[in-house]
Amino acid sequence: MALPEPSSGTGAPRAWSVAALLLAVADALASRLGAVTVRGELSGFTRAASGHCYFTLKDSEGQAALLRCAMFRRAASLLDFRPADGQQVELRGRITVYEARGELQCVVEALQRLGDGSLYELFMRLKGRLAAAGLFDADRKRALPSHPRALGVVTSLGAAALHDVLSAIARRAPQVRVVVYPSAVQGAEAPAQLVQAIAQANARNEVEALIVCRGGGSLEDLWAFNDEAVVRAIAASRLPVVCGVGHETDVSLAELAADLRAPTPTAAAELATPVRADALARLQALALALRRAVGRRLDQQAQRLDRLGLQMGRPARLLDQQGARLDRLQARHGQALVTALALRQRRLDDLAQRLHVAGRAQCQRQGEVLARLALRLAANDPHQVLARGYAWLADGRGRPVTQAAGLQPGTELSAQWADGRAAVQVLSVTPGPADASVSPPVGKPRAARKTAPRKPNP
Repeated sequence: MALPEPSSGTGAPRAWSVAALLLAVADALASRLGAVTVRGELSGFTRAASGHCYFTLKDSEGQAALLRCAMFRRAASLLDFRPADGQQVELRGRITVYEARGELQCVVEALQRLGDGSLYELFMRLKGRLAAAGLFDADRKRALPSHPRALGVVTSLGAAALHDVLSAIARRAPQVRVVVYPSAVQGAEAPAQLVQAIAQANARNEVEALIVCRGGGSLEDLWAFNDEAVVRAIAASRLPVVCGVGHETDVSLAELAADLRAPTPTAAAELATPVRADALARLQALALALRRAVGRRLDQQAQRLDRLGLQMGRPARLLDQQGARLDRLQARHGQALVTALALRQRRLDDLAQRLHVAGRAQCQRQGEVLARLALRLAANDPHQVLARGYAWLADGRGRPVTQAAGLQPGTELSAQWADGRAAVQVLSVTPGPADASVSPPVGKPRAARKTAPRKPNP
C-alpha cells in the first residue's frame, strides 16, 4: 500500500514534515497489518517506575533481526509470569512507529511464555557446571582491604562505567591511586582481553584490589562476563575482586565468582573504597579521645605527685622519723639476739642432760651385754671342760687325737688334765663304741667333744 502524496493546494507536491511522515507510516502499518502475533526471545527486559515494560524481541531462529517492544502498565499487570532475558515468548500487539526516535516498535497487548532461549539455556548449564566445580562457594570469598592505597579497574577506556568508577573514587577517597587495565567488554575478543587484563594486574602487583565492571546491556552484550575463561580467571585471582556488571537486575557468572558482587559499576567503586570524610571524622574522634585520655592521665599523675609531696613533708622531720625508726629496729635487734641466745642456751642444756641420761643408759645396756657374753665365753673355756674330768690327748706333733682309729699299740701320746700333764703310751686299740659301763663325768659330753680339739693355753 503506497503512502499518499501531500498536496500544497496548487497541485504541486510539497515536502513531508518528519512528524507527518512518521504518523502516515504508523497509520499505513496499522491499516496494513492490524494486530500481529510474533514469536521470539526476550532481551534487555526492563520495567520502569511507571509500570511500563520495555524490551527487545530477537529472532528465535538465529537471524540478525530485532524488534523494539513496549508494554504499557495495564497490559503488564495481566502477566502471569516474570519476564527475563533469554525466555522464548509469543506476543500479540500492534506495529507502530515511536515518533520520538523514528523507530519501529510493537505495542504489546499480551505476552505468553513459551520457553527459555538457547543463550539463556547455555547460561544456566554453564552456571551449574561452574557451581559444581566450587567457583561460587561462599568460603572462597575474601574480604576487601578496608583502607586500600591503590585500586585496579578492568574495563574499556571508552566505557561510561570507567567514568562512573573514577568519579565515585574521586568523590569518596581521592587519596586512593587508580590503575586502569584496559580491555574490551563486549564482542568476540572481549573474553581473551579480560583474562589478560586480570592476569596483568596480578603479575604487576601494584594494587590491593581489583574492580571488574561495565555498563548495562542485553544478555548478548554482557556475555563476555559469562565466558568460562573469564570466570575462572576471576576465581583464580590473587587480588580480591569486586565485580559490577550491568544494572541491578543483571546477573553474570563473573559476579558470582568474584569476592564481592556490586549491582552497578558505581556501587563497585563505593564498596571498594571508604568514605574519606567518614575516615577523617573517625580519626578526629580518635584524636579527641586520645587527647582526653592523655589529659586525664596527666591530671591523675599531678594529683599523685601532690600526695607524695604532702607525704614527704619537711626533710628534717623525715630524717627524725627515720632515725627513730632505726633506733627502734636496733633495740628490737638487740633484744632479739639476747632472746635467741637464751633459747639456744636452754636448748643446749636440755640436750646435754638428755645426752648424759642416754649415755648412762647405754653404758648399763652394754655392761649387761658384756656380762652375758662373759658367761657364754666362760662356758666355752677348755679349762672348764678339763675340770669336769675330761682329758686332752695329743700325738707327738701336738695334734689332737679325737678318735681311736689310726692309733697303733706303742704310740706315745700326751694327756692334759686340769691339774697337769702326763706322757702315755697306747698298749692296745679296741675298735667299737665306748663301754656303756663306764660312766662319764657329770657335765656335757657333747660340749666337751666340741672343745676337746682346742689346744689349751699353757
